[in-house]
Amino acid sequence: MEQVKQWNDEYFEKTSRRRKHLTVTYGCQMNEHDSEEISWILESMGYSPADNKEDSDLIIYNTCSVRENADLKVYGQLGALKALKREKPDITIAVCGCMSQQESVRNFIMDKFKHVDIIFGTNNIYKLPQLINSHLQTGETIVDIIEESREIVENIDANRKYNFKAFVDIMYGCNNFCSYCIVPYTRGREKSRIPENILKEIELLAQKGYKEITLLGQNVNSYGKNLETPYTFAQLLRDINEVDGIERIRFMTSHPKDLSDELIHAMRDCDKVCKHLHLPVQSGSDKILRNMNRKYTKEKYLKLVEKIKREIPNIVLTTDIIVGFPGETEEDFKETLDLVKKVKYDSAYTFLYSMREGTIAAKHEEQVPDNIKHERFQRLLDTLYPIFYESNKNYMNKIVKVLVEDISKNDESMLNGRTDSSKLVHFKGDKDLIGTFVNVKITDVKTFTLEGHIV
Repeated sequence: MEQVKQWNDEYFEKTSRRRKHLTVTYGCQMNEHDSEEISWILESMGYSPADNKEDSDLIIYNTCSVRENADLKVYGQLGALKALKREKPDITIAVCGCMSQQESVRNFIMDKFKHVDIIFGTNNIYKLPQLINSHLQTGETIVDIIEESREIVENIDANRKYNFKAFVDIMYGCNNFCSYCIVPYTRGREKSRIPENILKEIELLAQKGYKEITLLGQNVNSYGKNLETPYTFAQLLRDINEVDGIERIRFMTSHPKDLSDELIHAMRDCDKVCKHLHLPVQSGSDKILRNMNRKYTKEKYLKLVEKIKREIPNIVLTTDIIVGFPGETEEDFKETLDLVKKVKYDSAYTFLYSMREGTIAAKHEEQVPDNIKHERFQRLLDTLYPIFYESNKNYMNKIVKVLVEDISKNDESMLNGRTDSSKLVHFKGDKDLIGTFVNVKITDVKTFTLEGHIV
């Protein structure tokens, strides 16, 4: 890190210009937080942030492999950088993230995109200074992948996008091996951070004025299972709830098979834990759930939802659903429609099944034709959207507490923020309110958002 910083400082002394970096991020919240850490590492070495590719001296693509479209976007972006590399031969181009962890992808990038200088994975972000320095010293393409679980390095900070809410990793990797999912192969096995380090990070955030934290893990319900001293996710929530200054605690993602009574009771009892639970179901068919290796049935899931709603009456439930998983019949799909009608989700992330090389599901012979996938997908949306709207109607004329997050992209006089239950609210207000809590009376509801005015 010191060598690269010296190199950048010498350049600044000669040119009065800082070398600039740009990180383009695809994928989940964990990727977003990884990019925040990458930004901190780069700026610690003397880089400053760039607004665009043309003004950059270092471009990093932090990639996702959950769906094929994400891969194709990255390949398209890399192809477009060939011309920029010819114009600026000294520019450094790097690829990291889940795509990099797959050998077939790495080979494809090295073969088709020879202008890429550095390739590293999800488990060795802390080595980025060494990788940059090696490339600068040799001019060679540097490839560094750690196949095992991510090494937990506690001395890396993050340049966070907001100064009032923050992501906090509590664990890395996944042990579930859902048959459609590439994550266990790209992020390794589960490994939990020790609670003392998590609490220390959150206490420091609170001292800096952060009001909301989101705990991240591929399956947060499994947190603590590999710690030497027994300690559960529910215990972690209760301890974080005692941190002065933090007003909201969110987390994702939860696996239904590991959602314990202890965790439900912690959510019920802790006043700072948001009354919103993202509980991916993926399918309503027992046959498909079994083939997905989800380890629960439709009946068990519905009983779990019933228990959650009984213990936390105002809970807002959201979910993930995959349409067109291999072998899905019309009857299987109708089971999914039946489930969403019974649960009445407030929102859902819906996906067409995307074949991922290296997963068990990709080898399944009964792949569902695209036209059937799209037809079912539309029917799912037609079922879900009225449910979302009916749920939002319950907020009409009510006053809700909103953490103001940003200016509307479409109207600079409008702000947006979220309720405790993660409902997105639009309202008029001054940008100075960003990062504060306001009370908003809801005057209009839509399928995905609420609208109102500050009271």
